[in-house]
Amino acid sequence: MAIQKLGTNIMKTLRVRLIIEGKVQGVWFRESARRMAVALGVNGWIKNNYDGSVEAIIDGEEHKVREMIAWCHEGPPAANVTKVTKTEEDHIESFSSFSIYS
Repeated sequence: MAIQKLGTNIMKTLRVRLIIEGKVQGVWFRESARRMAVALGVNGWIKNNYDGSVEAIIDGEEHKVREMIAWCHEGPPAANVTKVTKTEEDHIESFSSFSIYS
């Protein structure tokens, strides 16, 4: 977790890597996640893995990232998430948007 000072406000930021397992491919998971990320104002990326899981990096204000993590435990209506593995990461690079990778 990082702390950014904006004027007199201190904002905690968080970056996590998620591996989302279950029925998460072919159910519009990545596009739904992108839309949720845009709505929340978090950045990063999401992609399908060859093993059938979905992987994501989510970066932003801590409370917004935690809300995105909670959403990933459910996903879109057609998904059936069985496991979400979360790893906190250091801020190595900055993202300016939330992207879908193939």
